[in-house]
Amino acid sequence: MEKEGKKEQEILLQTIKEDLKDLERYIQEFSTFLPLPVCMVNPLGLIININKAFQDLTGYRELEIIRNKAEDLFLDKKKFQNLEKKALKGKAKIAEEMTLLTKEEKEISVKVVASARKDEEGNLIGYFLAFFDITEFKEFQETLESRVKERTKEAEKRAGELGKSRKALMNILEDVERAWTEVEKEKDKTLAIIENFPEGLLFFDQENRISSLNPRIRDFFKVTHQQLIKKNVKDLKKVSSLIPLIKILGEELKKLYRKELELKEDLVLEVSTIEVVRNEKKIGTLVTLRDITREKLIEKMKTEFVSITAHQLRTPLSAIKWTLRMILDGDLGKIPEAQKEFLGKTYQSNERMIRLINDLLNVTRIEEGRFLYNIQKQDIIKLLKEVISPLKEMAQRKGLKFEVEFPKEKVPEVNVDSEKISLAIQNIVDNAIHYTKSGKVKVSLKFLKEKSHFLFLVQDTGIGIPKNQQERIFTRFFRAASAIRAETEGTGLGLFIAKNIIKAHGGKIWFESEEGKGSSFYFTIPVREKESIS
Repeated sequence: MEKEGKKEQEILLQTIKEDLKDLERYIQEFSTFLPLPVCMVNPLGLIININKAFQDLTGYRELEIIRNKAEDLFLDKKKFQNLEKKALKGKAKIAEEMTLLTKEEKEISVKVVASARKDEEGNLIGYFLAFFDITEFKEFQETLESRVKERTKEAEKRAGELGKSRKALMNILEDVERAWTEVEKEKDKTLAIIENFPEGLLFFDQENRISSLNPRIRDFFKVTHQQLIKKNVKDLKKVSSLIPLIKILGEELKKLYRKELELKEDLVLEVSTIEVVRNEKKIGTLVTLRDITREKLIEKMKTEFVSITAHQLRTPLSAIKWTLRMILDGDLGKIPEAQKEFLGKTYQSNERMIRLINDLLNVTRIEEGRFLYNIQKQDIIKLLKEVISPLKEMAQRKGLKFEVEFPKEKVPEVNVDSEKISLAIQNIVDNAIHYTKSGKVKVSLKFLKEKSHFLFLVQDTGIGIPKNQQERIFTRFFRAASAIRAETEGTGLGLFIAKNIIKAHGGKIWFESEEGKGSSFYFTIPVREKESIS
């Protein structure tokens, strides 16, 4: 039994030793990786252990510093000796600000904390030293003290000036108060203007959230302020009355200018977006909505009036035309040459009136959206030849060189309203001939297989279009100043009608021009199915 007890004690003792070794290894590892510089000192004042942070701070490696006196690390030996005495008396923690000397003899301001080490029986076996680098703090302290001294001198210097400045400051404060009052008044005026603005205003911030709106928005869409404020574009989709607006704005709030939005039969709005920029940085987007219902109604009435008037005028003008034609042809008897010349001029004037009436009727049909009637597959080359044949003769009579270029390969037929597309081509070529005094007019047609569309080009060496008037060239009744000087007659409707015909066929029209050198008009007609043409 004694042997078994002795054996158990030996096993227990072995286990305790292993635990102690593990604990010692753990303490060693903890000390090594501790970010605070620490060293262990024995009662004789000799360093017996250091950690990595200590090595980094002092520059000493373990073999270089172990068994050296701790006091050699410090500039003020006596101050350290006093600290050491207190630590060896068993005091728990003592702290002093001291100057540490590194291996390279660099002086570092540190705060040193000493803590006594005792064994299990309470006997003193040395002490720990922990170091806190306070270099930056000391530098800051010294800088602060220096600045305080400087500022104190400045304050003393300025103290004499304060009395004089006080009165000036009070005057400034009074001016600021008056200016603030004016700013508040202007702010109130601005808010009053926004609140009473006849157009609807929506302001989106940088995150596309509504930050302000005026009462007109609430009237247009029948919503409350709380329903919209701070809501982003996605949230606004949940408000049913705003869905039509969000569809044209898009989530990114795309750029719009006078885009029409029909909310219902008796409410049509014109939508525009404006980027709000401050110091070259976008701070939001302003959306304006103008009620154009009355304008659209007036425009409709005007269109109907023009249509009715034009129809009523066309009948008697046609009768006058055929009557004059019969007289000029001698169907009603021979007439003197003087009368024939006079009647010829009358006939030409009547023809111009008929062309004007036809142009006005075409404009009204465009505005009413009922312009294309007879969409059929056509041989575009054959159609183009028929259109330019009389125009070629007109150019040659004027002494102009007239060039035509067609594709040599076989091209597909295209769905078009032959009457309307002929009118568009005629208007563009007729302009080129009328406004070219000398030189040439070129008409070319190409089939771009990769884009599946026809490209038309009408090029001249005429008067050209002034750069500052080019943006308006496709608007109704507009004629460039150079065109008016060259040809007094003209309605300014030809290119407007041509553009709308081409657009109705799904094509595009554009031009390049330089005043005094000529113009090049391009337009495309896509090859596609009849149903896709509007």
